[in-house]
Amino acid sequence: MNTGEARRIVKEWIHAYAHHCEYYLGAYYSGSTLALSDEDPLPPHSDIDIMLVIDASEPHEKLGKFRYQGLLMEVTILTWTELESVDDVLVSYHLASSLRVNTIIDDPTGKIGRLQIEVANRFPRREWVELRCQRVRARIEAGLQHFDPVRPFHEQVTAWLFPTGIMCHLILVADKQNPTVRKRYLAAREVLQAYRLQDFYPKLLAPLGCAHMSPSQIKRYVDRLEPLFDAAAEASDTPFMFSSDITPEARTIAIEGSRLLIDQGNHHEAIFWIVATYARCHTILAVDEPAIHQRLLPDFEEMMRDLGITSYEDLTERAKEGLRMLPEVWGIAEQIIEANY
Repeated sequence: MNTGEARRIVKEWIHAYAHHCEYYLGAYYSGSTLALSDEDPLPPHSDIDIMLVIDASEPHEKLGKFRYQGLLMEVTILTWTELESVDDVLVSYHLASSLRVNTIIDDPTGKIGRLQIEVANRFPRREWVELRCQRVRARIEAGLQHFDPVRPFHEQVTAWLFPTGIMCHLILVADKQNPTVRKRYLAAREVLQAYRLQDFYPKLLAPLGCAHMSPSQIKRYVDRLEPLFDAAAEASDTPFMFSSDITPEARTIAIEGSRLLIDQGNHHEAIFWIVATYARCHTILAVDEPAIHQRLLPDFEEMMRDLGITSYEDLTERAKEGLRMLPEVWGIAEQIIEANY
């Protein structure tokens, strides 16, 4: 389907179901589909992200991924308390990116529209770009400085992987781009190429440890991920913040989306989400099906060995390497900002 048809389906869902949510205020789009016109085809291995806003002060769990009329949607619930300060939104690189253009689906009170106009007016100003970049850098530093040696290895991997990957967001936020999740390395590579800074990209990729891995090698790990994913999706009972990413509905993104990246020659760019999905599946299975977790764990351990990581000590050293590299990433971000002003 094209993006226009997808958006029509979203509006239908909003009016059929979301209007009945308690304290409903409105809804707007987020994520990678913001750049698509109604005529553009919806990428086959993507969902469409929706932010549902409610007039409440306490955070709510996101509804997650589900299909409606064949469309895969991911719905996150935001409280108005999280949005009412324009300054707070402008320094939040995820929130500001979604509201930099008119992405509103439904706004019966007009509150979201007034917020969006103010964010759009101030979003491109250098002071706010720099503040958002500082927020990104702080998240990287906080994430890479704190590891819990008591947690299971797969959870330690997650704790290292995501702040490492946020280095890509520093590049994207400096260029006022959407801080995409699964394709962050591909998006960061494209930004670096646009500014003729592509020579830096191998350094950005280096902390993952995948530069030596071939397409067939990485594809083999996707093949092994498939039964792990299915087992975790079936067994999942204990709620985790990422639970909606490990469901039958999300399978096409994790498995087929990774294969597509590899087939397109972006095998190194695929490894981030492959590792993230492996670790999350084992987090679920370790709690809900420990026997399956133990049986399939060797595949995960082998993949991590290929990435040069076998222990907590390896992860902490890789994190230190990331922290040592961070000033150089910051310098690249500053070059991108300077080129735009």
